[in-house]
Amino acid sequence: MRFERIDDKTVKCFISNEELEEFDITYKDFITRSEKAKEVVEEIIEQAVEEVGYKPPEFAMDMQIMVLPEKGMLLTLSERSPEEMKNNPLLKEYLKEMQKTLEEHFGDIAEIAKGKKKGDAPVQAPSDKPDFALFEFSNIRELSDYASVLPKNLRVISSLYRLGDNYYLYLQKGNASYERYSRACVQALEYGTLYGAAEEKLTYLQEHGECIIEEKALTKVRLQDK
Repeated sequence: MRFERIDDKTVKCFISNEELEEFDITYKDFITRSEKAKEVVEEIIEQAVEEVGYKPPEFAMDMQIMVLPEKGMLLTLSERSPEEMKNNPLLKEYLKEMQKTLEEHFGDIAEIAKGKKKGDAPVQAPSDKPDFALFEFSNIRELSDYASVLPKNLRVISSLYRLGDNYYLYLQKGNASYERYSRACVQALEYGTLYGAAEEKLTYLQEHGECIIEEKALTKVRLQDK
């Protein structure tokens, strides 16, 4: 494993495919928070403390997971609060790593997330791109934290599904600008993972999952948390 210290609260861990095989662990283990994943994370934290002087968070740890094709996996461990997430200094770097995956669904979303330069033309939704996405959250707390950082006047359409132990947010552009919608999609990746942006994914959820909030899911989740 190779570690990179970002700041006092954040460290990156690069795990090769060979090391993943030795641990007998996969991406799914991390997403489902399996016992095996918890043990590996504990070992990663111990090594990060020894090698780069990482200080584990006092309260809660945020872990971002990125699969690096043919190379392995990148874990980013950090201590975050909703206030910090609004101006996350790691967002641009994270977006660079996610860009190839995201462009398949949303176009050049990294540039959108960085913000338009003054005088740039308004960002329009590409005609061949879907206007909705599905995001997976391992628990309702993650979804609630995400909802709390979004603008209250964001005019997107949202529904919430549950399948197994996970929650799935349907996020449609609605009357929001493509730029604001894209920013919301980027922010969702700080709390959950991209489940898909295809009709078959939505159909599967509708057939096999349970729709627990049909309309204005983000608003209702945010209000329920108060």
